[in-house]
Amino acid sequence: MGAAEILGVAASVSLLSGWRLYLCVFATGIAMHTGWIALPAHFHQLDILANPWVIGVAGVAALAEFLADKVMWIDSDWDAVHTLIRPVGGALLALAIVDPNDPAWQVIALILGGGASLLTHSAKAGTRALVNASPEPVSNVLVSTTEDVATGGLLLLALANPFIAIGVAVLLLAGAITALLALRRLLRWAMRRDRNAARPRAD
Repeated sequence: MGAAEILGVAASVSLLSGWRLYLCVFATGIAMHTGWIALPAHFHQLDILANPWVIGVAGVAALAEFLADKVMWIDSDWDAVHTLIRPVGGALLALAIVDPNDPAWQVIALILGGGASLLTHSAKAGTRALVNASPEPVSNVLVSTTEDVATGGLLLLALANPFIAIGVAVLLLAGAITALLALRRLLRWAMRRDRNAARPRAD
């Protein structure tokens, strides 16, 4: 597997970890334990994810995240708690994917993996905070369910085919940047509106 494919898989897993870290660990472990996905020998460091105890703990955490993410405002508190956990988890997963005999790749994976997870986490948390402003709960559940399905599907695609992983990484990166830019524009618009509303009107 070439450097581009390895980076694609590492980037995809890290970016998806910013959405659903525990689901990434759980789904990868299940796929490896059942033999549904035969990872290349290069990924032998990920074998620990197939451990039944790791799968069990990750499954419980994924279920807790699944439920918390469907309840308005609780999901924002959950995201706040995971602002550090998701980037660290994404960085460690990326670290396990790259060549352990190359310190340079290890450092690159650690930095970029953490940064990628933080990027998607920030886009997710900001978007969900905006969705929570709506008084009805349907949009929150719909967005959360979409994240669940997208995370599981894209993760399995990335692990099954390193070439597809490159496209998945590019798609996720573009989506996260677009979401953050849109949120920044919306925030600026809201701040301008508040400033204009606070100005005294001339009689």
